[in-house]
Amino acid sequence: MAYPFQLGFQDATSPIMEELLSFHDHALMIVFLISSLVLYIISLMLTTSLTHTNTMDAQEVETIWTILPAIILILIALPSLRILYMMDEINNPTVTVKTLGHQWYWSYEYTDYEDLMFDSYMIPTHELSPGQLRLLEVDNRVVLPAELTVRMLISSEDVLHSWAVPSLGLKTDAIPGRLNQTTLLSTRPGLYYGQCSEICGSNHSFMPIVLEMVPLKCFEKWSSSMM
Repeated sequence: MAYPFQLGFQDATSPIMEELLSFHDHALMIVFLISSLVLYIISLMLTTSLTHTNTMDAQEVETIWTILPAIILILIALPSLRILYMMDEINNPTVTVKTLGHQWYWSYEYTDYEDLMFDSYMIPTHELSPGQLRLLEVDNRVVLPAELTVRMLISSEDVLHSWAVPSLGLKTDAIPGRLNQTTLLSTRPGLYYGQCSEICGSNHSFMPIVLEMVPLKCFEKWSSSMM
């Protein structure tokens, strides 16, 4: 999860988030090089006299500054499209969980099990135990198996919500009357926090999401105890 005064992204926990971080660094490097080049040209024009004014209308220069931006855009677009297609892939999910957004809590239903459903509310500040995180802890965590593909079906029963977990690279809108789908795969066990990322009313800030990724054996024990 994020820590105070953090400037970068959270540590990646899924292959998709690792790809997103790599693409971010790739695009940022291109932006840095373009900015450095523009700054260099501006400083050059301000500090030197224009002794070669005939180059300002040269056909070669116009060709270069037309083709070069097109190449840069291609270098950005191709990795971006690759990641977009990766995010839409569904590879034989092990577990399917249906998530419904409400004002202002989440409800979860494990569709592969009978009667395995619950609501997840934020724990009020005065009820927190030592070590728990304010505005992020919930009374019922979503327990999922680590290192296995999980399919999330996301919708809403009232207004627009957004189910987002940054460390997994997930952000999917919950829209009334529409069922959106996304997949997640955690490369290691742990606790992963998220929040509603769509302004949904007065208590929008109090809709945390907590995923508890555990080994498969622990998940089977938990699902048996909940049924």
